[in-house]
Amino acid sequence: MQRYLNTLYVTTQKTYLHKKGDAIEVKVDDKTVASIPMINIDSIVCFGNIYVSPFLLGAAPEHNITISFLSETGEFLARVQGPVAGNVLLRKAQYRISDDKEKSAQVAKYFITGKIANQKTVLQRAIRDHKEKVDAERIQSAISILSRNLDKVERETDLDKLRGIEGDSAETYFSVFDELITSQKDGFQFKGRNRRPPLDNVNAMLSYVYTLLYHDMISACEVVGLDPAVGFMHRDRPGRLSLALDLMEEFRAFFADRLVLSLINRNEITASQFEETASGAVIMNEKARKTLIGAYQKKKEAVLNHPYVEKKMHLAILIQTQARLLARHLRGDIDGYPVYIWK
Repeated sequence: MQRYLNTLYVTTQKTYLHKKGDAIEVKVDDKTVASIPMINIDSIVCFGNIYVSPFLLGAAPEHNITISFLSETGEFLARVQGPVAGNVLLRKAQYRISDDKEKSAQVAKYFITGKIANQKTVLQRAIRDHKEKVDAERIQSAISILSRNLDKVERETDLDKLRGIEGDSAETYFSVFDELITSQKDGFQFKGRNRRPPLDNVNAMLSYVYTLLYHDMISACEVVGLDPAVGFMHRDRPGRLSLALDLMEEFRAFFADRLVLSLINRNEITASQFEETASGAVIMNEKARKTLIGAYQKKKEAVLNHPYVEKKMHLAILIQTQARLLARHLRGDIDGYPVYIWK
């Protein structure tokens, strides 16, 4: 039986979650609004002022449910989870490779290749699907740079230089990202990636959906027994789960970025649903957050073909499959990591 990384996202402030039998009961203003069997849930993500009973905090790990607490804007605060999964041999192999910069570079190449290839495809799709609405020449110029960078990645063996190529590719990709916004141009102007805090509507959405994806990647690592904190492209840093960030790279453009663009271009989220805080940060209101989370969950139900395992699967399962394939590579069961290239 495969579990679909089912996640309960709680955004309504002052919601109260508690254990009732083998179910999670959700209360808002002392009214029960949902009762969800624990067997149907892998994780709970609480945004802002959410209350969780001590009994649920104690029972969740017994049911392999993780509970994450984030600020209302998506900043990670804390996480409750049970015993670490997986066998020690896999984690020891992961640590040995991460401690070796040359071997780390070999693994990092897969993530970077996947990220740039999928960025390139997103831009190519924009020209194909919206040629009359975009500056095709400008986008094509960026595609050419990404193609050259893919060739550089294939030849490069130095980790720092590989990360430099990745950074240059990200800058190139986001330099034309505004062209991909074909609706609500006045309310969703994009002049470059910014974060911590996001300073415009588009960056607020990107940061939020990346947070959701990051959470799913952490869960996928834990399910297969990998340590989400020890990465290869992203190096060790206190408080950062670097492997989860590594695995995110191939999913950012074709999943997260396209989801944000779709919500903007279809007018499902509007500029009126954002506000600027006293610190200058731009945040979505509760309605926009619920719309984005709903679209994110629905997107995970999309069925994609995985060329390596030769199976069709939900995107939610694809996330878990990639973590499992990485574990097999680190153990030495397969020669390389078959990064997912979106077509």
